[in-house]
Amino acid sequence: MKASPADQEQLLRLQAIDTRLQQLAHRLRSLPQTAELASLAERDTAVRGRRAEAIGTLEDARTELGRIESDVEVVEKRIARDGDRLTHTSSMKDVQALEAELASLRKRLSDLEDAELVVMEKVEAAEAHVAGIDRERAELAEATATLEAARDEAAGGLGTEREQAERDRGTLAGTIPDDLLRFYEDRRVRGGGIGAALLRQRTCGGCTITLTGSDLEAVRRTADDEVVQCPECDRILVRTAESGL
Repeated sequence: MKASPADQEQLLRLQAIDTRLQQLAHRLRSLPQTAELASLAERDTAVRGRRAEAIGTLEDARTELGRIESDVEVVEKRIARDGDRLTHTSSMKDVQALEAELASLRKRLSDLEDAELVVMEKVEAAEAHVAGIDRERAELAEATATLEAARDEAAGGLGTEREQAERDRGTLAGTIPDDLLRFYEDRRVRGGGIGAALLRQRTCGGCTITLTGSDLEAVRRTADDEVVQCPECDRILVRTAESGL
């Protein structure tokens, strides 16, 4: 690939901006609040899991209570019906039968009411458990909001610097020929973020390997407008007066 020495030197300026953007991204990721926020998010996930289980327990208790309340209503209606029939019958046989059935119904009602009290306590306990979990989540949300505010304040300057660097990069990239820019981007992806490096005193600024022998001679013989790559790391080598050739 051919590119003027001036365009090749522009790659060094572009690489400097890209390196700065990588550093800023690392600093943003490394803010102390970031790790704390991740920890809070994990805790919130665990709490939400416990809340789902607690809600399931509460719903089961409410369903059981509803069933008992329905049974109580049915028994109470039967007691009222049989009581009414008892007051309007003159048959001793019917009286005995109704009294026996009423006794059985009252025993059934008493058992149901006892069970109802037990389940009501289960519902109250389950509601209290859910409320406690909700308070825990609220505390986590408050702590998260506080940390996010602190993170945003700490990141504010870094974010502004990153935005300016991105604008500078866009402006500079627009001055570099498309084919050279694409080649640089490809080298940068393969080179761990470094696509172009200065050859200073015969040493590659990307991998710090010093060129010797046939590798050095090949670079010396290459025309100035020919793009060369480091024989070791494959990054673009930009030659200047500092290259020691």
